[in-house]
Amino acid sequence: MNLLVGAGGWAYFGSLGSGSLESYASAFKFVEANSTYYDYPDLKMVYSWRKRVPQGFEFSVRCHKDIARGLQSGGDVIASTLEKMEPICNTLGANALAVLVPSSVTVEEATLRARLEETVSTFHSNKTTVAVEFRNGKPSPWTVRVLENNDAVHIVDLSREEPAFESGVLYSRLFGKGKENVYEFDDEELKAITEKASAPRYEKSILAFHGVRMYRDAARATAYLNAGEFPKITDYTGLASLGEVMKEDSVFPSSKSQLVEHQGWKLFDITSEKRGRAGDYLSLLPDGNYKSLGEVMTSLQSQAPMEGSSAMTIHAKTQHNS
Repeated sequence: MNLLVGAGGWAYFGSLGSGSLESYASAFKFVEANSTYYDYPDLKMVYSWRKRVPQGFEFSVRCHKDIARGLQSGGDVIASTLEKMEPICNTLGANALAVLVPSSVTVEEATLRARLEETVSTFHSNKTTVAVEFRNGKPSPWTVRVLENNDAVHIVDLSREEPAFESGVLYSRLFGKGKENVYEFDDEELKAITEKASAPRYEKSILAFHGVRMYRDAARATAYLNAGEFPKITDYTGLASLGEVMKEDSVFPSSKSQLVEHQGWKLFDITSEKRGRAGDYLSLLPDGNYKSLGEVMTSLQSQAPMEGSSAMTIHAKTQHNS
């Protein structure tokens, strides 16, 4: 089977600019082209994407958001949108066209079913499977049957749910269990996701990470698939590692509840082999306001000492809210 791991777009990978796709393609073998949801790119640009990656690198393509307007209002919008997406997919040799049914689509189920059938049955591309993600509620059995009968794929977030029907292709857009996409997958979650995606019933599995740590999530999943173990997140362990990840964007003074809310989703290295969720440890802080990261670390040292904490040295600049 073919298991592809990557992220939603390459624009924020490594150094920005024309070289970012090349840098991305040196680390991963797949990307979901995310910008096509917002704009129809010039085909010369699309061709340049294909030329800038090595042979064997795979793209999926997000269908332009106009498709949602077509699903809601009907008319010729669906046909015109797909007509614009077909040459993009053909140029890239895309493995999938990812269609989003957002919460703004509120038509009756029978109407949605008919318009989805138009979408999945009229799109024509030699190598591209239509894959559909529902954010307007769980699809009905009749809607699911439309996808199944047209060899389409049900997109899911494997950390939250399973596809509604069996298919030879798995497509998972991974956001995690946080608020919107503010999340980082821990070792056990990545292990479970990759094990599900590796099931022999799938000829191809696509894992597209979309959280705020999407490149690191994808890299850690890839490392696990290749070597059977997860790399460290920082150069430290224990409280030193927690302090390192909090230094990125922590703002002081902050209350305990603010620290848990804004920093709790992050992972850090408890040991070289074990990751922890920052919120599990920040929740052990005494209630109150904290003036600096150093004060937080000192309090945690007494509340929850752990391996690696002796290596902790924090030089944090106190930032004051205006």
